[in-house]
Amino acid sequence: MDRVRNKVVIVTGGAKGIGRSACHLLAREGARVAVVDMDPAGEAVAAEIRAGGGEAWFWPLNTLNEADVARVFAEAAHRFGGIDALVNNAGIAGVNKPTHELSEAEWDAVMDVNVKGVFFCTKHAIPYLRTAGGGSIINLSSIYGLIGAPDNPPYHASKGAVRLMTKTDAMLYAGDHIRVNSIHPGYIWTPMVEAVAAQDPEGIDHFKAAISQLHPLGVLGEPDDIGWAIVYLVSDEAKFLTGSELVIDGGYTAR
Repeated sequence: MDRVRNKVVIVTGGAKGIGRSACHLLAREGARVAVVDMDPAGEAVAAEIRAGGGEAWFWPLNTLNEADVARVFAEAAHRFGGIDALVNNAGIAGVNKPTHELSEAEWDAVMDVNVKGVFFCTKHAIPYLRTAGGGSIINLSSIYGLIGAPDNPPYHASKGAVRLMTKTDAMLYAGDHIRVNSIHPGYIWTPMVEAVAAQDPEGIDHFKAAISQLHPLGVLGEPDDIGWAIVYLVSDEAKFLTGSELVIDGGYTAR
């Protein structure tokens, strides 16, 4: 119950999937959580945490609006007394087309959310983490930030960018005792993956079975599989870990 006691953590994309899991597990371990999302369902996540005796508040936010990012982070720091960690989880899958069929707008939509959003949030978290004497930034990348696949070029490019942004910032801010690490999930059964599965002409069950077999463990991951990793990286248990890639993929990339 005390792994992250009293740490103030901002979680982007906190309304559902991995973000929702992270918010609940962080609060269970004693963190004060800023649930941040464009989706108003984030209000329910914060309310659930408070109903369970935790401390959380919801801020609606589009991470592509830098002025709003600065405002929300300032409000969260004022409400909770500072910021100790940031989880850059907000992201989109975008359209699945080969490179030569993509429009500029389709490419930019994914790169804006998955890369620029991480940039804005990191930029505006750093001053608060410096004031706190250090902290942790966790960037959600993907197995496709490590390996390639013949689909979804903008998504894969964006997650590769997040991987290298993580390593750069880990070195830039190590002297400030700010740790920056990336998480690389395999297929996790979240609303985003479920939306992809719904496009399978043979049905969701067929998609789940086929994708499960890509992982040597033979199953898809669950949001809590990533949520607990986020708790670890926020906690002082990970005090000697920075610039690292935490791969949680059921063995997908071990092949």
